[in-house]
Order: sequence, then structure tokens, then C-alpha cells
Amino acid sequence: MTKFTNPLARWNERFSSDNYLFGEKPNQYLAEKTPLLHKGKALSIADGEGRNSVWLASQGFDVDAFDFSPIAIEKAKKLAAKHQVSVNFQCNDWEGFDWRANHYDTIAGIFFQFADPESRTELFEKLNHALKPGGTLIIQGYGKAQMQYNTGGPGILENLYDEELLLNSFKGYKVIDLKTYLQDVDEGPGHSGMSSLVGFIGQKP
Repeated sequence: MTKFTNPLARWNERFSSDNYLFGEKPNQYLAEKTPLLHKGKALSIADGEGRNSVWLASQGFDVDAFDFSPIAIEKAKKLAAKHQVSVNFQCNDWEGFDWRANHYDTIAGIFFQFADPESRTELFEKLNHALKPGGTLIIQGYGKAQMQYNTGGPGILENLYDEELLLNSFKGYKVIDLKTYLQDVDEGPGHSGMSSLVGFIGQKP
């Protein structure tokens, strides 16, 4: 099983450019589907340089966000200042984050496919734990067919998504949106070109 070696050093290096690795605009799926999300307290996990948390804050959410890269967090703070919004940024990995029970109205997980299946199961459980009943969860990631493209993602098949995985991971959720599709992605140099994507929005029972 392939593992990332020294992921923090790798991501710090990737984020060290003056430019934004995944651009300054929000993920397209998140931006398009924001009207379907439950307003209130939101969490953006593995938020990187802040494009998604800043977007949610600009749409009226009260946003917490975390990433394990201090370089990414500093860039995220600059992006929030540029857009004149407030985000509670925390420098944490997902294991160290304070997952308070039933705390968030919306949780956004966009391209956090560093997690192998064992870690992903635990992380998904934490998302469910922290989401309020009636709250919405939005996930976007690369689908299994992404292995055919060299346009982003972990390059590890077992870290990629399919619809069955998401449905089984969040059993009992009301499915608001679920789709697998191909799209020409333009989200900075980190995500660029034709990509296999999976999008999911579920509402916790």
C-alpha cells in the first residue's frame, strides 16, 4: 500500500509559492451547491489556502477551518483579509482537531483524499459526529477513473471515491445530491484539466 512520505513537508513545499496552488476561487461544486447547504455554523476540513472557507464566509456562514500546513494557514488568512471576511482558522491535522459533537450545521470536505481507507473510515465517523442532526455534509473528490488522468489527486486508487463508498459511509443520510461525472477543472495549477469527479451532499438524520 502506497503511503505519502513526510506529508507536512511535501504540502508546505507545495504551498510555499506566492501563487495559490488551487486558485483563489472556491471549488466549483461547492460554489454551485452552496444554496443547498444548511446555513449557520460551518466547518471546512483540510482547507488548504482558504479558498473554500473564505467562500463560505462570504455567503454568510460562521466558519471554522483547519489545515495542518502553517504556510497554508497564513495564506488563507491573507485571502480572508482580501475578501474582508472572518474565518476561525486553526493549524491542526484531522486527528488533532476538536471534533465537538453535533456542532456544525454544514461540513465541507473538498479533495481531502490523503486518507487511506482505514483513516478515511475514522475521519468520516468524525464528520458524522460533529454534524448536527439535520445538518448538511458536502464532499467532493476524485472518482476511480481519475487514475486515467494526470490532472490532480493522490494517484492512489484506494484513496479515490465512488458513489457506493459515500452512500455506505453515511447510511441514513437523506441524499440531496450524488453524481459521478467528468469535468474540465480549472482550480489553479494543483487541479487543472479533465478530471473524474464525485460529488455528494447528504443531510444527517
